[in-house]
Amino acid sequence: MKRYLKYIKPYWYAFILGPILMITEVVGEVILPAYMAKIINIGAANRDVPYIVGTGITMIIIAFVMMAGGIGGAWFASKASISFGADLRNDCFKKVQKFSFTNIDTFSTGSLVTRLTNDITQVQNLIMMALRMMLRAPGMLIGAIIMAFSMNAGLARIFLVIMPVMIVVITIIMRTAFPRFTMMQKKLDKVNSNIQETLQNVRVIKSFVRGEYEEERFSRSNEDLKDSSLRAFKVVIFQMPLMAFIMNATTLLVVWMGGKQVLVGDMPVGNLTAFTTYIVQVLMSLMMLAMVLLQSSRAIASAKRINEVLDTEIDLTDDRAGKKDALVQKGRIEFRGVSFRYYKESQEKVLDDINLTIEPGQTVGIIGSTGCGKTTLVSMIPRLYDADEGSVLVDGVDVRDYSLKNLRNGVGMVLQKNVLFSGTIEENLMWGDEDASEEEVIKASEAAQAAAFLQTFPDGWQTQLGQGGVNVSGGQKQRLCIARALLKKPRILILDDSTSAVDTATEAKIRESFTGTLKETTKLIIAQRITSVMEADQIVVMDEGKIVGLGRHQELLADCSAYQEIYYSQMERQVGAS
Repeated sequence: MKRYLKYIKPYWYAFILGPILMITEVVGEVILPAYMAKIINIGAANRDVPYIVGTGITMIIIAFVMMAGGIGGAWFASKASISFGADLRNDCFKKVQKFSFTNIDTFSTGSLVTRLTNDITQVQNLIMMALRMMLRAPGMLIGAIIMAFSMNAGLARIFLVIMPVMIVVITIIMRTAFPRFTMMQKKLDKVNSNIQETLQNVRVIKSFVRGEYEEERFSRSNEDLKDSSLRAFKVVIFQMPLMAFIMNATTLLVVWMGGKQVLVGDMPVGNLTAFTTYIVQVLMSLMMLAMVLLQSSRAIASAKRINEVLDTEIDLTDDRAGKKDALVQKGRIEFRGVSFRYYKESQEKVLDDINLTIEPGQTVGIIGSTGCGKTTLVSMIPRLYDADEGSVLVDGVDVRDYSLKNLRNGVGMVLQKNVLFSGTIEENLMWGDEDASEEEVIKASEAAQAAAFLQTFPDGWQTQLGQGGVNVSGGQKQRLCIARALLKKPRILILDDSTSAVDTATEAKIRESFTGTLKETTKLIIAQRITSVMEADQIVVMDEGKIVGLGRHQELLADCSAYQEIYYSQMERQVGAS
C-alpha cells in the first residue's frame, strides 16, 4: 500500500469525496423504509391522506438527494480509479523502458503486455468497486441492523445466526478463488504471447505453410485459457445463487416469524414491511462485500504480477557513473580483459579475455562464425550488456562511468534485426535527430543509398510505414535504418550485419559514402561476407568468444587460418556460382 500511496495522493479529493457521496445514498436507503412504515402504520391505518402525501413528498426529495449522491460518488470513484490506473501503467512502462536486455529476457513480451494492460485494469476495477462500496456496504449493514433492532430486537437476533454463516462462506470462496485467478492470468500471458508471435511472423508462417499448425497451437493455448477462466469463474457463478438462497431463506424466515407477531398484535404491519427491507439491505451489503473481496482476490493476483515488474532490479544503471557529464568526443574504444556470460551460473563464456584497441576514425571489420560473440562484443560499447570481468573504455573512460544517456547518444547502432515504427519514413529517420532539417534527412538518405528508392514512392519521405516497416523490402529497411543512424552523427557507428540484404554494389557505395560523411567517426562493421570488411583499417577475427586474428586483409590472409578458411570458402562459392 505504501507503494501505491503515491498514485493516490494526486487524486486524494476524489478518493475522499467518492465514498462520502456514496454515504448520502446509504442514509437515504436506510431511512426510506422507516418512512414507508409510517405511511402504512399511520397514514393508511388512519386514512390520513395529507400525512401520506406529505411523507411521500419527503421520500421523493430524499430519493433525489440519493440520486445526486450516487452520481457524484460514481463520478469521483471513476476519476480516482482511472487516474490511478493511468499513472501506474505509465510508471510500469517507464520501468520496462529502463530494463536491460537481461531484464527483458526474464519476462516474455506477451507477459509484459498483459501486466501493463489486463493486470492493471483488474487493480483499477477493484479500486472503483471499493470506492463505491467500501463505505456504502458497511454503512448499509450497520444502519440496517440498527434500524432493525430499534423496530424489533427479538426478531433482529436472526442476524446473529445468519451473518457468521455468510462470513464463513465468503472466506471459503476467497481461499478457493485466489489461486485460480492467478493461474488464469498466467494462461492469458501465454495467449497474448502466442498472438504476438504469430502476427509478427505471419510471413514465415505462410511461406512454410504452417497456418494449420499455428491454428492448432493457438487453439490449445486458447482452450487452456478458457478452462482456467471457467474454473476461476465457477467460484463467482457458485457465489451468487448461494448468496441469493441465503438471502431469500432469511427473508422467508423473517416474514414467517414476523407474520405471527403481526397476527397477535405485537408488531405493526408497516414495521414488518420495513423490517423485511432491512433484512434485504443487510444481506445485500454482505453480498457487496463478498463481491469486493472476490474482485480483490483477482486484483491481488494481478498486483503481485505488477509488483514483479516494479521490483525488478535493473542491472544496468547510472549508479556507478563517476563522470555523468562526460560525452563521447573522439570514439576511441578499448577492451581490457573482457569476459561475459549470458547466464552467470554458466561456466561457458560468450566472450573470453578480449583485449582490443580501436583508434578514433578507424574502420574495423569483425568477422567470424555464427555464435562466436561478435554481436555481444559490440553490445558492450553502448552498455546493452555489462562485462562480467574486465572493462570497456571509450575515450579512456570506463563505459560504466558515463551516464547511459550520454554514452548511447555518442553511439549509433544498426542491429541485426532492423526495426522501423509505424508512421512516416521521415518520422522514422528523425529518431536519429528529432531536430534534423529536411536537407539533413535527404543527405543521410543519400549516404545510406536510400534516397533513390524513396524518390520512386508517390509520397517520398512522407510515405506511411506499416507496423515494423512491413511495406518495404528487407534491403530497403536496412538502408533506412542506416540512414537513421547516420542522422544521429555518432562518434561511434556499429553496423551489425546491417547490409546482408543489400547487393554488393550498393553495399560498396554505402561504405564509400562513409569516407566522406563519417570521416572522423569510428566505424565497426560486423559482416558475414568477407568482401564487406576487406578494406577495413583492421579486421577482428573471432572464434568461440575469442579473438583469433587481428590485422589487415593481406596480413590475415597470410597468417590467420580461421580467416583463410572463411576467405577461401566464400571465394569458392563465388566461383562456383559464376
